[in-house]
Amino acid sequence: MTMFLVRTAARTAVRTNSCRSFCVSHTQLSDRKGLVLGVFEKKEEEDEGTLHLTEAAAGFDKSLSGKLSELLKLSGPALKNGKSRVFYGLHKDFPCVAVVGLGKNNAGVCRTENWDTSKENIRQAVSAGCRLLQDLEVSHVEVDSCGDAQSAAEGAVLGLFHYDQLKSKKKTKVTTQLHGSADVVGWEKGIVYAEGQNLARLLMEAPANHITPTAFAKTIEEKLAPHADRVTIHKRPQAWIEEQQMGAFLSVSKGSEEPPVFLELHYNGSPDSKQPPLLLVGKGITFDSGGISLKPSASMDAMRADMGGAATVCASIVTAASLKLPVNIVGLAPLCENMPSGKATKPGDVVKAKNGKTIQVDNTDAEGRLILADALCYGHVFNPRAIVNVATLTGAMDVALGSAAAGVFTNSDWLWEQLHRASVVTGDRVWRMPLFQHYTKQVTDSQLADLNNIGKYSRSGGACTAAAFLREFVKAPHWAHLDIAGVMSNKDEVPYLRKGMSGRPTRTLVEFAAGLAHNG
Repeated sequence: MTMFLVRTAARTAVRTNSCRSFCVSHTQLSDRKGLVLGVFEKKEEEDEGTLHLTEAAAGFDKSLSGKLSELLKLSGPALKNGKSRVFYGLHKDFPCVAVVGLGKNNAGVCRTENWDTSKENIRQAVSAGCRLLQDLEVSHVEVDSCGDAQSAAEGAVLGLFHYDQLKSKKKTKVTTQLHGSADVVGWEKGIVYAEGQNLARLLMEAPANHITPTAFAKTIEEKLAPHADRVTIHKRPQAWIEEQQMGAFLSVSKGSEEPPVFLELHYNGSPDSKQPPLLLVGKGITFDSGGISLKPSASMDAMRADMGGAATVCASIVTAASLKLPVNIVGLAPLCENMPSGKATKPGDVVKAKNGKTIQVDNTDAEGRLILADALCYGHVFNPRAIVNVATLTGAMDVALGSAAAGVFTNSDWLWEQLHRASVVTGDRVWRMPLFQHYTKQVTDSQLADLNNIGKYSRSGGACTAAAFLREFVKAPHWAHLDIAGVMSNKDEVPYLRKGMSGRPTRTLVEFAAGLAHNG
């Protein structure tokens, strides 16, 4: 009978993911704090009921004379990785305490998965705990570092993001704070990394009538305003684009009533002002209808995020400036819409790029490579140490890799290693794809011009032929093209990102830039 009463009391104090069994007034919850704590899985040889609390969780449990661990044992099976459980009324300062499963302790880097499993587990678990408390309308949450304050901060901030700017009813805005750890530097770094990705998500998710080329450029200008001592911004108008003879870019923009903008950002973070910059180039199609080669109407609304390359590039520069990374970066974002009209480019038209090469445009929906071609040509004037362009370029990339990783096409083993190393740390993975001459031949065999904007065999190897096309406009020895079409949005693949536009791979770009800054 005594055990029955204990178990009943435990159930009264606990809420799992599927049920709420204790009610606290909204006012009380919103005025007070929540707490997220972690627990690791037991080792295989250990007895059932063995608990491995994090340092912060163990300290909290000790302050309660072991009440937390007792309830964890009584309330159900051991928490698996990413699962969570909420306890009520344990502590006067925290009406709600979410305990989250962290998986195995010190899991480390998994060579098969190509990421640091421990970091990913922390991001996933902390985001789950924070969301549970957000759903309970708790407005301030203290978060256990779980042994890695940066990953915990990333999980919290990424997991709480929700695009509701245009809705009347909004989710509770939650502020977060580190709990039980002295690693404030790591925590704050994680906050900045995650806020950078959230900026990209914000830009990508916003409707195209709100984020036009002009509005996009203005938004980035506002975000960089606090860093004016290190940042120079040029919002190049159509007249400048014409002076630069960017015929490929103009061939895409001319179908729209919205004027194009060539956004140029200079972040001067290195003590050596003459240090060759890292050049980041992002595709900035703020809405892609396909042009005369019109897309199907189903899911066309998602093409508001076809500027994901520009969003992640610009967000990564904002983040680098916030972190004061000691590196020079130049960011280029050709911004325009791809729309059908009487002025729009027609299939079969021939246009001339900035480097003088002529391009037969057989498909106006293969427009991203055209605007990137002129941006890449222009970017060489900065004598960059490396060039990385980012674009939601091809549906073929989504078919090839899905949302598991961004595809990387590069002429440089060194650059690939830098990008890959960064992605292992962030968990936002990249995967190397082929850049064979086999594909180059398919875009240089054109009936009317030097190049064709689609491959000779149309859909076959579409991501590879697109990369081969871009290579025709690159002279630098260290260049990489990231095709991010497959990672543009998230359904439920990445647990710490809600459904919607993902902002990937912003954190990987930032980590890559940080690696160049500190390792050369």
